[in-house]
Amino acid sequence: MKPAPFEYHRPDTIEAAIKLLGDYGGEAKIISGGQSLLPMLAFRLLAPAALVDICRIPDLNTAKCSERGLTMGSKLRWVDIEKDLELRRSYPLLVAGVEHIAHYQIRNRGTIGGSLAHADPAAEFPALVLIHEGQIQVQGTGGSRLISAADFFHGMLTTDLSEDEIITGVHLPSWPETRFWSFKEFARRSGDFAISGVAVHFELKQGRIDSPRVVAFGVDDRPVNLTPLQSMLDGALPDLKTFAAVGAAAAKLDMIDPPSDIQASSEYRRALLGVLVERALADAFDKRGEVR
Repeated sequence: MKPAPFEYHRPDTIEAAIKLLGDYGGEAKIISGGQSLLPMLAFRLLAPAALVDICRIPDLNTAKCSERGLTMGSKLRWVDIEKDLELRRSYPLLVAGVEHIAHYQIRNRGTIGGSLAHADPAAEFPALVLIHEGQIQVQGTGGSRLISAADFFHGMLTTDLSEDEIITGVHLPSWPETRFWSFKEFARRSGDFAISGVAVHFELKQGRIDSPRVVAFGVDDRPVNLTPLQSMLDGALPDLKTFAAVGAAAAKLDMIDPPSDIQASSEYRRALLGVLVERALADAFDKRGEVR
């Protein structure tokens, strides 16, 4: 199929882009990498009156690390993250997760802002921002605001963005070098969306797990912070018995509602989540600090 007719604009500033969104009253869409938007246009799942191309807008494709954390512009591509040696050292979980995204052709074009705005529940990057307790910077006619990742995703393909707002960046807090972490997902083929996936990290304090975080994706209508599992892990010994118990509990959580589709049943996604949680926790404890 072919996209429905639309008007095309390529503004030079963020202010001009925002004005165009306002002028079209919700009938315009932002395009940057286009890796999520163009397929939806081709299948006529979307038929916007206009596309607003932000490729000419400067200063949205940088990544800057400081003592306060990492700030990334919304036009930063996956390949930019993969090839950044400083990010590999400073944010290893981020890079490990990005390496699972789609195929290299898509990673060469796709942008972080596009993934967040699209909000596919099986996508890796929304889950990565959530587990890092990140904030999403947006700008619209009412000014700028920071939205926590926990508040940004409202459901499948639905976010907190207003019709006239554009994602301009993402901020992640600083990453302790002592943190244990892992990223696991399962897909039918390499590069496909995950049937189920999980990201974990924790610290050790006097030999016990401290400040654990467990985030799942592909098992609900948005990435999910699995707080009951975090409560189980907090203060527990980091051993195989603990990890197995937490994995078993993950498969029985009431807070998630995994979908059934042609890829997998709801029951399969639950069982798979339990396996991945157990493996991720064991992997985090066994091998810390390397991109795997």
